[in-house]
Parts: sequence; C-alpha cells; structure tokens
Amino acid sequence: MHSVRGYVSGRVQGVGFRYFVKRHADRLAVSGYAKNLPDGRVEILLQGEKTAVSSVVESIRSGPSWSRVTGVKIEEFVGDETWDQFRTL
Repeated sequence: MHSVRGYVSGRVQGVGFRYFVKRHADRLAVSGYAKNLPDGRVEILLQGEKTAVSSVVESIRSGPSWSRVTGVKIEEFVGDETWDQFRTL
C-alpha cells in the first residue's frame, strides 16, 4: 500500500473540494481523508495502489472547476494510521 499526506492551498474551502477528492478516491479504491484546516488549506491523506494514489493527486492539482488550487504539497506518509475507506472530515 502506498500512502501520502498533503496540503492543498488556494480557494479550496466552501467549494466542495473535499467531496471532489472523495469522488475521485472512491472511484479508484483509495482510502484516507480530506479535512478543512483553520488556515484555509485542505489536508489530505491517501492510501492505496501507487498508480491510483497518483491519479487522485493529479485530480487534486486541478480541483473542481469552482475552486482555485494555488499549491499542493505532497509527501510520503509512513505511520500506523490506516483507513478502510475515504472520508471527509
């Protein structure tokens, strides 16, 4: 299993961004979460097959049409935390 954690900045809150990520993650059997942060960014954790995780990350870079992604910072995640499905928090 491949795991990454990341932070997405721009106009990504209040525009359905987390649900956009969930739709892509569910379609590709990627688990994890998307969570709004107090500073206006969205935190994501993605776990699954490497190609599926990479595909979700690519969709995040563009976001839904009503968002405006200005930055995506992704790093490998190593930890005991595992998710059995994708959730919006």
